[in-house]
Amino acid sequence: MRIRRRLPIPLAVLLIVAVVALIVTLRKHAPPEAARLLPGADGFFYINLEWVRKFNATSQLPPVSREPEYQKFVEETGFQFERDLDKAAFAIHYPQSWGGGTAGPASEPRFSEIFVGKIDSGRLTAYLKKLSSSVESYRGFDIYNVPLEGRTVRIVTLSYDSVAVSNHPNPDVIRGMIDRSRKLASPDELFGGPWLLRKFYRRVPLASLCFAILRVRPAEMNSLGGLDSWSLLFPKPAVAVISARYLRALHLRAEAFTDSEADAHAITEKTAAFLSLFHAAEGSVGAHGTDADVKTFFDSLKVEQSGDRAILTAAVPPGFIRKALSEAPPDTLAPTAPAAPPKEPLTPKRPQAPVSR
Repeated sequence: MRIRRRLPIPLAVLLIVAVVALIVTLRKHAPPEAARLLPGADGFFYINLEWVRKFNATSQLPPVSREPEYQKFVEETGFQFERDLDKAAFAIHYPQSWGGGTAGPASEPRFSEIFVGKIDSGRLTAYLKKLSSSVESYRGFDIYNVPLEGRTVRIVTLSYDSVAVSNHPNPDVIRGMIDRSRKLASPDELFGGPWLLRKFYRRVPLASLCFAILRVRPAEMNSLGGLDSWSLLFPKPAVAVISARYLRALHLRAEAFTDSEADAHAITEKTAAFLSLFHAAEGSVGAHGTDADVKTFFDSLKVEQSGDRAILTAAVPPGFIRKALSEAPPDTLAPTAPAAPPKEPLTPKRPQAPVSR
């Protein structure tokens, strides 16, 4: 009798441990919270700038140049994207004419966003009141309707550190983002999110600083740039999963999920042909003119096929990133002849005020 009475206790403990382990495992494979608030869409992009700053990946970036409109935004709200934005999630809505896209009758892609960071709600609200043409109240939230370039941009503060934005023509899109923010801790939302995001997020490597999940519609997407750039690589529609994580270098990974091995083979062969051209261009420069970081990057580029997937990987050295983002790298410019020394001392230039980051 004593044995029978004691059995339920260890069984209950084991059951609790198993449930906790299952939740932790599922939570590890669930999309980030900001991304789970997004509506159903044809593409998603997410970046965790907190991790980027922890890895000190922005220390060598050039100062941000502020346009007048952005400068006014910073002055009135106190929010600087380069300093105060911690996380951002974007949903991309294709026009309905693009094979049944989620943007409805819109003639071009529309976007929905979630921004998480250090927000002064009072100053942001005052700024939005100046810009908005109307304010809609929905379940205790104020949605500010801001006219911009013939569209209506809807903005709502979800919490002390998060804001939702959408220029989707249907106002129900941002209302749905509000609804999901109110029940984010429920079991459905804990492991939820848009279908496309849930299905392919498992292909994103752990500790990725950013990722993108994108439906590729090559014929329709060519109209964005006026070139057949998408059709050059993708013979048919596919889904691309692109990610980046920092492990002493920026490791990039792009996977194309196709409907058949033949489609994956075609993408692999075309990508390999482009890589061969890059390597040939690098070799034509000559050993003495090749930058070490550039060579390391080109050597790391690899493409392979795995069933119905084409996989491209690369490792970008920190030095390559700094040189790519700098406007005029000093080590790439060499004068044709030494400059003659000046006959008179040069007047020292007036020191410029430092640019705030």
